Amino acid sequence: MNKALLFINGEPPKNLPEFFSYKLIACTDGALDYLLKFDSEIVSKLDFISGDFDSHERLDFVNEKFILTPDQNKTDFQKSLEIILEKGIPNVDVYGASGGEMDHFLGNLSVADFMRTKMEIRFFDEFSSYYFIPKNFNISGVKDKIISLFPFPKAESITTQGLKWPLYKEDLKMGERVGTRNIAENDEVVIQYAKGNLLIFIGQ
Repeated sequence: MNKALLFINGEPPKNLPEFFSYKLIACTDGALDYLLKFDSEIVSKLDFISGDFDSHERLDFVNEKFILTPDQNKTDFQKSLEIILEKGIPNVDVYGASGGEMDHFLGNLSVADFMRTKMEIRFFDEFSSYYFIPKNFNISGVKDKIISLFPFPKAESITTQGLKWPLYKEDLKMGERVGTRNIAENDEVVIQYAKGNLLIFIGQ
């Protein structure tokens, strides 16, 4: 599958995903530190490590994998996504985006929003997977899972099927109303909306 796996410098995952299904595996320089704590052999599987390298000392045995990206107008996350896109891979699974300092987490969501017309970005942590969804969206295999819909910053005329508390042509907006902690009553959930940006969080 034409998909990349990217580790960034947030809360480290407790378990690593299977690597075999990814065409490319990469990390930002800050994430390298926690990957080395899992197993130094993991580094051999990385295709590149990007960043301004202000998070740790360079390691001689992985020098050939480093891509220096010193532009301070972009985050290491965004610069890594751009490298992946340049390599022709439009789908990315991201670990380490949440936890820790919340300004980093919100910044990561903002980057995903900026890049979402160019590539499909899905985040994973110990609690949920989450990502921006298109205006006509359906997902299966979610019965009894917690489903949250979060506007970024607004989504209009939302209609859902398969949730315990359905929406019918209703708006969600930051600071007014959000759609957190719903429950999937059916195996399949269908979501449609007319305008704006909408994140879905799917509980593990």
